[in-house]
Amino acid sequence: MSDFTVFDVSYPPEARQRVIVNTDAKNEADDQYAIVHAVLTPSFELHGIIPAHFGTGKSATSMQDSHDETMLLLRLMGLEDEVRVEAGATHAMPDESTPVDSPGARLIIEEAMKDDDRPLHIAFYGPVTDIASALLLEPKIENRGIRVIWIGGGTWPSGGREFNLSNDIHAANVVMKSNLEVWQVPRSTYRTMGVTYAELIEKVYPQGEIGKYLVEQLLEHNAKMNPGMEYRSLGDSPCIGIIMDPECGRFSWRPAPTFDAQMHYIHSGQYRPIRVYENVNTRFIHEDLFAKLAQFIRRGSRNLDR
Repeated sequence: MSDFTVFDVSYPPEARQRVIVNTDAKNEADDQYAIVHAVLTPSFELHGIIPAHFGTGKSATSMQDSHDETMLLLRLMGLEDEVRVEAGATHAMPDESTPVDSPGARLIIEEAMKDDDRPLHIAFYGPVTDIASALLLEPKIENRGIRVIWIGGGTWPSGGREFNLSNDIHAANVVMKSNLEVWQVPRSTYRTMGVTYAELIEKVYPQGEIGKYLVEQLLEHNAKMNPGMEYRSLGDSPCIGIIMDPECGRFSWRPAPTFDAQMHYIHSGQYRPIRVYENVNTRFIHEDLFAKLAQFIRRGSRNLDR
């Protein structure tokens, strides 16, 4: 593979971060920003995007909805033929021992088993069904340098209802009980990623078809779900910031918890430590996306050498 050059900065292959994105893209209106951000980050070696389910409360075909939304974003960027997309599980695991096989889970296994010493970062913007299933399908990946970056789980130390966790508690328990390296961004942290309509209209809306769509779909979603608000939390975007710079926030290492049926943390102390982010640098993350999107459009939407 040749050096990757975009925005006039060169990144040799061995210096780039191996990344897979797993996204419940059509659930709300923030995944879209984090998907675009991942695609535009030149230090990432993006091995694929896995559309994820988000339960049945909003749609009976949630994974397919996420798949369609992912493909729409890539088409608007002119990159529909440049980024690999593999469908994830259509539903949650029925228990902690039964995987839900899918092309997305197989992509994780394929990449994890490659002869590459660099960590494989898998960013989960929703439930962790696909990594838990991949682990059950191929236990060898547990020791293959995977880092699970998860937007999910309630506020420490008690927990409680949280949407991403609610869509597969069994999978979350499989991951927490494993030896996989986990970086958790809980609800109390990802909720701090607010950005106002005014800033999005000024910095994102002018950036071609993709910028226009990002803002319009967010305003439409909020008008239905949160009328009267003039901001939105881009809660999935911390994944991008902490893969780029793991010090992009304050974190601590804590024994991995498990979850009860009400999504409260169970602190048994018997599992390996996980990294829990207590805050993240919102300016670093938001401004990086705004700048990359503007540069991408300025250079020509299809001028992205992957």
